[in-house]
Amino acid sequence: QAYACLARAFMAHGKVNAIDVSAARKAPGVLGVYTAKDLEADGIAGIPNVFPLKGRDGTPLKVPFVFGLAKDRVRHVGQAIAVVVASTYAQARDATELIEADIETLDAITDMTVAADAAPMFPDVPNLVLDWFQGNDAATDEAFAKAVHVTRLRLDNNRLVVNAMEPRAVVAAWDKAAEKFTVYSPSQGAFGLRGALCAVFGLPAAKMRVISGDVGGSFGMKGQPYDGTVASMFASRKLGVPVKWCADRQESFLSDHQGRASLIDAELALDKDGHFLAIRLKGWGDVGAQVTTMGPVSPTAVLSSNLPSVYKFGAMSVSVKAVLTNSVPTGPYRGAGRPESKYIVERLIDQAARETGIDRVELRRRNLVQPGDMPFKTVNGPVLDSGDFPGCLEEALKRADWQGFAARKAESAQRGKLRGIAVSTYLEHTAGPGKELADVRFNDDGTVTLITAGKDFGMGHATPFAQVLAQALGIPFERIRLDQTDSDQLSGPGGSGGSRSAVASSGAILNVSTKIIAKGTQLAAQLLETAAGDIEFKEGHFSVVGTDRRISIMELAERAKTLKGGDDGSPAKLDDWVSHDTSPATYPNGAHVGEVEVDPDTGVVEILNY
Repeated sequence: QAYACLARAFMAHGKVNAIDVSAARKAPGVLGVYTAKDLEADGIAGIPNVFPLKGRDGTPLKVPFVFGLAKDRVRHVGQAIAVVVASTYAQARDATELIEADIETLDAITDMTVAADAAPMFPDVPNLVLDWFQGNDAATDEAFAKAVHVTRLRLDNNRLVVNAMEPRAVVAAWDKAAEKFTVYSPSQGAFGLRGALCAVFGLPAAKMRVISGDVGGSFGMKGQPYDGTVASMFASRKLGVPVKWCADRQESFLSDHQGRASLIDAELALDKDGHFLAIRLKGWGDVGAQVTTMGPVSPTAVLSSNLPSVYKFGAMSVSVKAVLTNSVPTGPYRGAGRPESKYIVERLIDQAARETGIDRVELRRRNLVQPGDMPFKTVNGPVLDSGDFPGCLEEALKRADWQGFAARKAESAQRGKLRGIAVSTYLEHTAGPGKELADVRFNDDGTVTLITAGKDFGMGHATPFAQVLAQALGIPFERIRLDQTDSDQLSGPGGSGGSRSAVASSGAILNVSTKIIAKGTQLAAQLLETAAGDIEFKEGHFSVVGTDRRISIMELAERAKTLKGGDDGSPAKLDDWVSHDTSPATYPNGAHVGEVEVDPDTGVVEILNY
């Protein structure tokens, strides 16, 4: 196994005139040094983006071509310009210091509000990659014209570094005889990562195996391939040895997709009684120097789809410009657009309460969707079929002893401390439609393997997924083994992201369980020598109706091998799989109350109650 180190740019924007790697190639232990020219010569494609977003006028999202290594320009500090492969990591790292890059500094775009009108960062793509709109401008304008009060705020959801517990890493191995890659890399789904890497290297799925074990933190950031993955795979194919690359903390800070990065001018229109007539947003989303798969989606489509929350709005207008800047690319991270939408709405409500003199809790009460309103069509289209938002709010206030806050605040003041309390209600649009795999295999040792494409990157899938399967089929919980790691074992698509795992995988598990019960009914009828119509399944057993003759699903799986599984005479199996069409969406909701105390002399904040 050889080791890779990436040489990275130290300027935000620059024209690459030349990259001299001759000295690095002669350094001790170095096996190879490669740049974008080498990748291009081998026909390596750009890192793909297939999200079908369209702008206000129907124009599709514009995606510039991005290599695994910078070619004609560097566009953010930390962009990889070359990869060095050596016998040890220390040798590879030392050799990167010998690379001489002639890069002419260009003006950098650091302000998202002026990016659309600045000189294009890519020759064939404007900096404005998506002019997003959702809502009804005419209805919103009319509502604002009638408003008795309008609250306005500029809200900055600042850029965040993800800083996963374990940094990104990859081991890439090319099998020349089989002409097949095996790639070990933490991800949010081996199936999805395999598809992206196949697109980059122009290979069919059968020639790409992705093994994704423990992840060590992601929350969206490890959802797509990066420079280190592409460079290591390319080097492995060139050199004929496995190549390992692992980011250090500085690299992660400069190259991992970052979160948030939006600036929104928000307005809320109210009538004389404090009812919400309309909400209007205009602003920018900073996608950084590359259009990642979800980078432009979070501040646009996700933000607007989540905006109405638990409230009644008469009209809505959301206009956000997703723009390129000379900064680290942004991507999905912890809700990706959903927390931003809640922050915007709740800040507007609190500010409106201050300006109108209406109590902030009362203002929320007046505008909540009521249980009697269900099913309720939200201002942006989706229909909520159930929920008790007022009841949830009141329960949160009760548990927090909201009414007793004034006395607690006075007590803090006697000790020279400041005390504050806040309330926030929310509803999120999660778990969008898609496909998810559930593959159940009964093993010779009496265990059962459940394979899903949805990947555990810290959520603990093994327990709930086994619970669902155990309940559906009566398989002993302790016999179930979850496998999500190997793309060669995945017979269908899926992956984790968008808060979909429990919904998507549970639905898939229930779906495949239905198929297994149907198959088991036929096999049990053969073994119990009766008609399939006389077989019923209950609590893990197939039994003949009206008799005490029965067989457990685990015994049936073992004895099925004595039966014919088909016309070819092969042994019968209970094994089965589905590619499940998931539900269109879910709408988790709740209410939060937080209480803190602040020392005005030191600025120390203590969370007293949540």
